Amino acid sequence: MSDSGPPRVTRLLPDAAHQAVKPGTAVVRLRTTQDRRGVLDGAWWPCSRDVAAELPALISALTEHLGPLTRVGLDAGAWDALPTRLIVDNRVVHIDSFPVGDDTVLVTRGDQDHFSLLVIPPHATPEAARAAMTEAVRADNFTQAEQILIDTGTDRTAPKT
Repeated sequence: MSDSGPPRVTRLLPDAAHQAVKPGTAVVRLRTTQDRRGVLDGAWWPCSRDVAAELPALISALTEHLGPLTRVGLDAGAWDALPTRLIVDNRVVHIDSFPVGDDTVLVTRGDQDHFSLLVIPPHATPEAARAAMTEAVRADNFTQAEQILIDTGTDRTAPKT
């Protein structure tokens, strides 16, 4: 991972913001030093499985803190359709299909700086999403994304109605 430029300041959300978590929310721990620990860098709770509708807001939010993003890796089987690129804020972001599982998204800044985010299923309850996001952003978290979802009671598939 590259560590170019001055260190970025991590801003924490007030506790009230964590209680107001809703679909469309991203919680990210922005520590970009080479010694960053933990399996995940954050979590994202999209409103749907429509990449073209959901991903631009995440990319814009991350770009504000990380600078321009070049690639996003997603598991094609987890989304309604996976384009090869999106134009977000007048920049091309390449979309790659990786068998990372439907519970993870990989974001790349530059050539080698990667961030891994837990993807909370759109059907998750606010309580389960909040618990999963909290676990994902803990600096000492070494639990894989799939296990976090299991531990917080968030099934990967939507309940049958």
